[in-house]
Amino acid sequence: MKRGDTIVVATKNAGKVREFAHAFGKLGMEVVSMFDYPDLPDVVEDGTTFAENARKKARTVAEALGLPVLADDSGLETAALGGEPGVYSARYSGEGATDARNNEKLLTELASVTNNGSEAEALADGTKLLSEAQFVCALALYDPSDASFMESTGYVRGFIMDKPRGSSGFGYDPLFWLNSHHKGMAELSIEEKQAISHRGQALAELLSQLASRS
Repeated sequence: MKRGDTIVVATKNAGKVREFAHAFGKLGMEVVSMFDYPDLPDVVEDGTTFAENARKKARTVAEALGLPVLADDSGLETAALGGEPGVYSARYSGEGATDARNNEKLLTELASVTNNGSEAEALADGTKLLSEAQFVCALALYDPSDASFMESTGYVRGFIMDKPRGSSGFGYDPLFWLNSHHKGMAELSIEEKQAISHRGQALAELLSQLASRS
């Protein structure tokens, strides 16, 4: 891919579309998404890993369109819950899941395992850090012309707070604390987030692979 190209991203998540458009826009590339192809069926994300789901989405959409397609699968893993919600992050609160309901369920589940009499670490304003956690992003770029994959993975580690802070970001961002920045993920600008986030890390690795092939 090169400047002036259009890249298809297999997502209907508006937050992800914004982040991909920001990243590829700096390279002079336009991002289109499943919002631009409303007749395509949804892909059932039944893989056991983020990478499996990313590969399935990329290949299914690419073969339907006859174009190279980039897909991601990403989510949150919390230490106190044994890695949950993991690959179920987007649908953690069940049918019709929303960011607000997913966040509410996460705090409820964490309260059930952390209210054991021990005092959670607290920030200066009294916000409690309930569990170590990490965001994970797996990217897969599939080219149907030669049935080839290009893949990358990114991580960012932090903690889950007992209450949201910040108004940027999406998903679990309002509950994710970054010691490195002394901020919550939802308090970062898009430029700050792109520089350190799981999706930003995965994109940087993928773009490096693409550059090495050009």
